[in-house]
Amino acid sequence: MKRIEVQKAVCGEVQVPGSKSLTHRALVAAALGRGTCVIENPLFSDDTLLTAHALEQLGAGIHREAERFTVTGTGGRLQPLADEIDLRHSGTSMRLLTAVAALGSGRYTLTGSARMQQRPIRDLLDALAQLGVQSTCLGAAGCPPVRIRARSLAGGAVTVDCGTSSQFLSALLLIAPYSRAGLEITVSAGPVSRPYIDLTVDVMAHFGIEVQREAYRFFRVPGASVYRAGSYRVEPDCSQAGYFWAAAAISGGSVKVLGTGPHSRQGDFGLVHVLAHMGCTVDEEADGVRLTGGRLKAVHVDMSDMPDVVPTLAVTAAFAEGETVMGGVAHLRVKESDRLAAVVEGLARMGIRAEAGEDSLRVQGGAPRGAVIDPHDDHRMAMSFAIAGLRVPGMVIADETCVAKSFPFFWQVLGQLVAT
Repeated sequence: MKRIEVQKAVCGEVQVPGSKSLTHRALVAAALGRGTCVIENPLFSDDTLLTAHALEQLGAGIHREAERFTVTGTGGRLQPLADEIDLRHSGTSMRLLTAVAALGSGRYTLTGSARMQQRPIRDLLDALAQLGVQSTCLGAAGCPPVRIRARSLAGGAVTVDCGTSSQFLSALLLIAPYSRAGLEITVSAGPVSRPYIDLTVDVMAHFGIEVQREAYRFFRVPGASVYRAGSYRVEPDCSQAGYFWAAAAISGGSVKVLGTGPHSRQGDFGLVHVLAHMGCTVDEEADGVRLTGGRLKAVHVDMSDMPDVVPTLAVTAAFAEGETVMGGVAHLRVKESDRLAAVVEGLARMGIRAEAGEDSLRVQGGAPRGAVIDPHDDHRMAMSFAIAGLRVPGMVIADETCVAKSFPFFWQVLGQLVAT
């Protein structure tokens, strides 16, 4: 149980860890590459360490130092593995590594937590089947655990449905260079969360693989290639930055997140623009972006390109005048928790009316009160609702340790903010 101390108008400068999404992708590219790569400023969290450990099981050498990973790549030649790969609660790890396993030889079994075994992966398996990869779901239909029967990946044309997750496309893109003929990928639906595709393409380009594309509908990647060795620096995570910009917005304070800026391709950077429309002031300074809170007003906004900050915005909207309406949120039902239901439940405990539709979330601003929040073992629920406690007394987060999934030192960084 974590009780949040009221700070009223907070101020400060904070450093958030490296991007979780970019860390996953860089680890995969480095582990599939030939030679040694250094990944600077990665995120060390439960999720990224699960990816690193799984890649070690597949034959990569990964050494963790103070602020870097040093990765000795496999050249795309993965070792056989009798043991299961347990990815616990990391959806990104499950989706990317299911595709990576298709590059191996023999049988690979990937499993995870009880919640993971409810999260859909069928659309990725259907795409891999078009490439001759045999797979079996060992539990609920279309969900992990997954067993992959791998052999040499020929490549060719493939169609993938990304209406549930853009990670299915990212997974195919990342393994495409190791197919013999390359991949021509057509996206039949979606993709949701499009900026994450841009991040994948950027990482691949950094490691020497150029992707030809037609917007988000068609992608061509050459085969018989290999990621090159080198170094890669992970930029700060804008999803994590969002909690501290929201802290300034809710409290009426001023917070700078160091290292962030408009150069970022992360979709979640868009939260600063939404908060600006709500009445905050955004200053792009040389060493980071500062947000200063103002009188908050409701907005109508499409969140399909920044899904991970939906809970953050929902909690912020509880303090705004009017009804905030967020669209493009249907796929949040199959995250670490049903995030739409969890947000509605948490806000209700705070005395705030919220309603989740098929693809929308409505939050009626009001006078939030303190409450005990069950984050449902979801890191983003815990961190988003914690921010409300800076303004209203009595906010308590049950099972605060779930933040280790993506931001192990969140509580320490939050504690660096001081009242003005």
